[in-house]
Formats: sequence, C-alpha cells, structure tokens
Amino acid sequence: MEAGKNIMAFVAVVPLVISFLPGGVYAQEGASRPVEAVPTVDLVRYAGTWYEIARLPNRFQKECVSDVTATYSLLGDGQILVVNRCRTASGEMKEAEGKARRKGEDAPTSKLQVRFAPAILSFLPFVWADYWVIDLAEDYRYAVVGGPSREYLWILARSPELAGETYEGITRRLRQQGYDPALLVRTNHGR
Repeated sequence: MEAGKNIMAFVAVVPLVISFLPGGVYAQEGASRPVEAVPTVDLVRYAGTWYEIARLPNRFQKECVSDVTATYSLLGDGQILVVNRCRTASGEMKEAEGKARRKGEDAPTSKLQVRFAPAILSFLPFVWADYWVIDLAEDYRYAVVGGPSREYLWILARSPELAGETYEGITRRLRQQGYDPALLVRTNHGR
C-alpha cells in the first residue's frame, strides 16, 4: 500500500517539475503549437548591422560578454553573408563569418538557414541551422530570430538599445510562441 502512495505522489509531481524546466512540456502557453515565422522579410531592408539586445544562452556565444552584432550582406548568388562580432571578457573582439540561404526554393524569405562551417561542408544538411524571423517591426527597427526547436533565440535591433515597452511587447509575443523570456540574457553594449 505504501509503495502505491509513493508511486502516485511521484506521478503527480513529475508534470509539475517538467513545467519548470527550460523547454518543458508545460513551460509556456504556446509550447504545444509550432513556432511561426513572420509571413515574409524584405531581405534588402533586413541587410545591414543589427545589435543583439538579448539571447537564449548557447554554447557558441559563451565567450561573448558585450557588444554583440550581426551584419548581413546580400550576395549575388542569392545567399547572405553573415558576420557576427562580440567582445570577450579579455576585451578582444571575436568574429565569425557564415552564410545564410532560404530554407528552400518555395520557403518564405522569413525562413532561412545559416551555417558557419567551412564551405566545403555546405552539402551536409546538419551544418545548416534554422534561422527564422519570428517577429519583426514594420519599420525593421527590431527583429526576433528563433527556430522550430525553440533551442535558440535572439532579439535584435538597429540600435544598441530597445525601449522598455517594445521589449515587453516582444517578450509577451515570445510567450505565445512557447519561449520562456525569463531565460533570456540581456546584452551590454559599450560598457
């Protein structure tokens, strides 16, 4: 009888524990729905430099402590040159160069893939990561980038700062997309 009570208590507690885990089944209101990209992105307007405002922590940016930017340049072959920069704790500027492309010929311009692996490996599907624009200001002053896995997320802006009410509006929409804004790390610029 005691074993049955312990099993029932365990079964009752598991969903509660899972709800507090990042990406847990019950973590966010929209987590059961697929992530939605904006319908389209004008890639000419999107090109240029963006300042990272916040991001979900990730392994490839662990050295970046401030001044994170991404610069996009359209290339003649339909791809996009991506140059990411950041300042490390030692004060050194770190740079990574990659390429982005549409996810497929019929895919909207809001669903891209990006790779930072050498060009010789570009034929391998796993070197390409999803880069979906999931929120975008009408005037292109901010953009939010994620993907269907919800593993990565960046809030970008055309200037190093974003108004508080704009940031709060973005985080409300992120919750609806199934992201947990409490996990975001804010980015320092020029400090």
